[in-house]
Amino acid sequence: MEAIMSSDIKRGSVEMTAAMLISGTIGWFVVMSGQPVSGVVFWRCLFGALTLFVICGALGLLRPGIITLRAFGIAVFGGVAIVVNWLLLFASYSHATISIATTVYNTQPFMLLVLGALFLGEKITAAKLFWLALAFAGMAAIVEAKPQTGGTSDSYGLGILMALGAAFFYALAALAAKWLKGTPPHLIALIQVATGMLMLAPMTEFSQLPGDAGGWAILVSIGVVHTGLMYVLLYSAIQRLPTHLTGALSFLYPIAAILVDRLAFGHALQPMQIAGAAIILLAAAGMNLGWMPRLLRPRALES
Repeated sequence: MEAIMSSDIKRGSVEMTAAMLISGTIGWFVVMSGQPVSGVVFWRCLFGALTLFVICGALGLLRPGIITLRAFGIAVFGGVAIVVNWLLLFASYSHATISIATTVYNTQPFMLLVLGALFLGEKITAAKLFWLALAFAGMAAIVEAKPQTGGTSDSYGLGILMALGAAFFYALAALAAKWLKGTPPHLIALIQVATGMLMLAPMTEFSQLPGDAGGWAILVSIGVVHTGLMYVLLYSAIQRLPTHLTGALSFLYPIAAILVDRLAFGHALQPMQIAGAAIILLAAAGMNLGWMPRLLRPRALES
């Protein structure tokens, strides 16, 4: 039994690591595609839907009766939220850089904390409030930081607001997923990207398609690798790993994004941005992993 559990943890760790590293590179693909943001998200949804359709068919998830009409409606709502999330996140890259946008985007757990309290009756503990306050301090440091050379304060602020908006809509999608407990996650993902494809088709400029194989390869990769394959790896890892390990490995995503932004585009974080990013990631880690700040721990009774 222990050998099986150890094997599951090893495999799950590899899958989670791969999923987070794939996620961390998507900013490069989005920028290099040269496509409007709405176009990138449309093709992501289209190629992602094709990939997930094949996967769901192979898993036997397309048979009638596997999902109720109510669950389907909630999944569509989650799809709208996840697509708006992608639109805002990808648009924020050109204003606040991939590094800053991805770091700010990692305030998602705190958005979900508030939504969970409002709609699911989940309790907000003192420890969670502490991490929320710490994340706010990190956000304040990033907002106060000067934008990098070539940017403007207005554009930088807009990028941060877009990333925050993306985090909010991701939290809405996560809230929808909580309501869909027991529904096959690959099927939820398929419904979400299919919803996005229908949403964005009317506003996609099909006259601005890539003119070479390289451009199409980038869009196919965003759909097949960064959506279809990433979902499969992520959900498989979540099923195999304990929660604390899933939370810990999820921080490979912003780290990878920061490294890609630095190596590919030469965007180096300013000292105040580094401090703010570190504070936000620390707060998110404390939130995800359930850390109890020392100052909130009850003191041992003296004998």
